[in-house]
Amino acid sequence: MAKEQTMSGSVLQEFFQRGVYKRNQGRASRQVTFGALALGVSIGTWRLKDTLMARVDDPAIIFGVPGLLLLLGIWVSYRAVNITRFADFLIAVEAEMYKVTWPTRVELVRSSMVVMVVIFFLALVLALYDLFWRVFLSFIGVVS
Repeated sequence: MAKEQTMSGSVLQEFFQRGVYKRNQGRASRQVTFGALALGVSIGTWRLKDTLMARVDDPAIIFGVPGLLLLLGIWVSYRAVNITRFADFLIAVEAEMYKVTWPTRVELVRSSMVVMVVIFFLALVLALYDLFWRVFLSFIGVVS
């Protein structure tokens, strides 16, 4: 139990630190993660504003509450990518991304074409199954 309190206390303490943990490591993965979190918060507060516009007449509430939640959410998103354990994870993810052998453009186009051809073939097979069952069930009188 003491370990749980220490871990939750340390995470809470990390939210109120001013510094950035390992500033130059894992920058791209942290920036993309922050952007995704901030985008989610932004969409949520925008939807909240739309909901409040339909139900409340006070402009201070309509724009103030979502605005404050937006600021709080962006701050939490910024601090979240600097929590020690999460930042170390994002640093490791970025290191692994550089180790991956990415396909060339030609390989990517070929693979994509194979996937699209298979998808269209399967769609055709399903359409033929559907046609067969529709004709068969109409013939025996189950479907009119």
